[in-house]
Amino acid sequence: MTILSRLVLCLALLACALPLAAEPMPRDEIAARIVPPFSLGERLNGQGVYSLINSGGAEAGFVFETEPMAPLPGFSGAPINMLVTLDLQGTFQNVQLVSHNEPIFVSGLGEAPFHRFFEQYRGHSISDVLVVGTPYGAGGDGSALVYLDGVTKATASVRIAHESLMAATLQVAREKMQGIAAGPPAHPDPDHAEDLDWHALVEQGLVGHLHVTNAEVQEAFAGTIWVTDDPEALADPEGAYLDLWVIDIGPPAIARAVLDPDSLEDLARFRAVSGSDEPLLVIDTARHGLVSDNFVRNTAPDRLTADQDGFPVALRDADLLVELAADLPEALHDGVSMILRTDRRLGFDPTRPWQLHAQAVRAHGMFQPELGSASFSLTHTTDPRFFIRPEPVTPLPPWREALLNRKADLLVLGAFLAGLLLVLGTAQNRVAALRGFTPLRLATLAFVLGFVGWWGQGQLSIVTVLGVLRTVTEGGSLSFLLYDPFSLLVWIAALLGLIAWGRGFFCGWLCPFGALQEFAHHIGRVLRLPRIEPAPRWDARLKLVKYGLLAALVLTALLVPAEIDTVAEIEPFKTAITVHFRRDWLYVAYAGLWLALGLVLFKGFCRYACPLGAFMAVAGATGRVFGKRSWIARRVECGSPCQLCKVRCNYGAIDAWGKVDYAECFQCLDCVSIYQDEATCVPLVLAGRKAARPPRTVSKPGDVVIP
Repeated sequence: MTILSRLVLCLALLACALPLAAEPMPRDEIAARIVPPFSLGERLNGQGVYSLINSGGAEAGFVFETEPMAPLPGFSGAPINMLVTLDLQGTFQNVQLVSHNEPIFVSGLGEAPFHRFFEQYRGHSISDVLVVGTPYGAGGDGSALVYLDGVTKATASVRIAHESLMAATLQVAREKMQGIAAGPPAHPDPDHAEDLDWHALVEQGLVGHLHVTNAEVQEAFAGTIWVTDDPEALADPEGAYLDLWVIDIGPPAIARAVLDPDSLEDLARFRAVSGSDEPLLVIDTARHGLVSDNFVRNTAPDRLTADQDGFPVALRDADLLVELAADLPEALHDGVSMILRTDRRLGFDPTRPWQLHAQAVRAHGMFQPELGSASFSLTHTTDPRFFIRPEPVTPLPPWREALLNRKADLLVLGAFLAGLLLVLGTAQNRVAALRGFTPLRLATLAFVLGFVGWWGQGQLSIVTVLGVLRTVTEGGSLSFLLYDPFSLLVWIAALLGLIAWGRGFFCGWLCPFGALQEFAHHIGRVLRLPRIEPAPRWDARLKLVKYGLLAALVLTALLVPAEIDTVAEIEPFKTAITVHFRRDWLYVAYAGLWLALGLVLFKGFCRYACPLGAFMAVAGATGRVFGKRSWIARRVECGSPCQLCKVRCNYGAIDAWGKVDYAECFQCLDCVSIYQDEATCVPLVLAGRKAARPPRTVSKPGDVVIP
């Protein structure tokens, strides 16, 4: 089979690799995952969002899968699906991993670290700025970046999972929970100094006021059974039923104008432990009284409610005793005062209009009376000059977070790759001619194995190729590649090398497992183990195996995509490089078998079984079709009569006629070294001997020959 026919076969299979859409979980399966005392309610939309029901049968939040709303592809090309439970305040109650095909978690690290990662969301709010990685700083209350610990060796996968989770969660919040704050709320400016008195507060609109007469209350109950149930209102229509005042005392300048010193101290202690709560002073100088006789301190007031932008604002008694400033009107001192609190993180913005509602409640009948109510409202806002509105803390894009987290590694890797490309591109022949070329090459491979592989996790895999192809066929985004910038940089260098030289640059210089195999070969030579080398005919046949394996992987992606990570275990990279041989014994034995075989068979996996190598060979063949140069110089004597390069080529990449098969060339430069060595290259040796031989002289008749 020619390389062109291999190319046609693989591209045809790849073109057919259309993805299969994932089915949403059945309702019964979702219900089984809900942790009591909660239960699953009704489905709310076509994207699989359900209501969460508490033990009393009331709505307590939302339950949804992330994949229908944010199907971001992982490294296998398949989305990571999670089941999220969110309460009505926007707090994560639970995040459960449902399905994924991330290679590192399928059989490498196992799923336990992935599950532990999702446990970190519990108790955090969607108004928190959650990021994955290492903290680079922190902010104040409501504005701090909350860092979630990633998973070593799998940070890219958890970043993708996090972005999917937050994208789906914020979509639900925007649709179902518009009253929940999505960023840092405004908070009082403690340094704003301003001398104010009651007159200034009223004049500047910093005090809200609602006055309701008995007649107005009667009008509200007109036509109902409760119209005659308030004798006092009937007796004094012009009397005041409600004389309500509301002042936001979160800003210290306003609090100093309305509270006495003792109450100010109590308020300061309250702020110290409840920094996100906004305290609101309410006063009633009429007979409404703010709350009923059954009211319990430190709970929600039963006669007052509030809303903003059409969404309820949760009010709660701050349980503080109130003493007003001495210079306030006497009527206010004679009224009923209390301080309520509401959490700014739940969406309340004191600098925008909000409504306070007071209920008038009447009872009709002596035994089991029927209750009726009417509501009276005022709108209030506080001038923004008293508040600080911090700039929203916007997390860096995930790719930038990944770059920052690996900045030092990327600088070292970038310098190494740039140097390697430069040397092989401009001084390849000179380097190959160095006396110490072999130690230099082994040192380079040691760096690739230790830093690029074991430390940097830059081992490329066919799984990424199949993930890219699946994403492209789905019309999805390839942005998931940015989540692992270290491997992406290796990919970029490998593609540049592919254009210039074919598969050899990656397979011969940048593959950590290939380096490990080459070291195994040298160990075998030191131990003087016998060497196995298949006959040329069998060597040619065995080299076709890797193309068959590549085709099998593509067919798996087409027919049973859920099994692609299992089939991809044909690559021992994950075992030997990613998890440092810390896996189940079967995987370790498989990787060890290839390395043991490498002691006697030179880089057997790379030559015969590597599907990524097959892909590189196919891609390299495409480059030659479009005019890629042949970069290894040959002489007319190469192949006939000289066979030295063919015999010395460990990869079997040179045929009997001296032609180089670049699909099998690993760019080891051994033949380049031979080509330039006057003591080794047979044509050069013969030419040297001929030049050193003295010229022959022919005697003429009559010449005297002295013996």
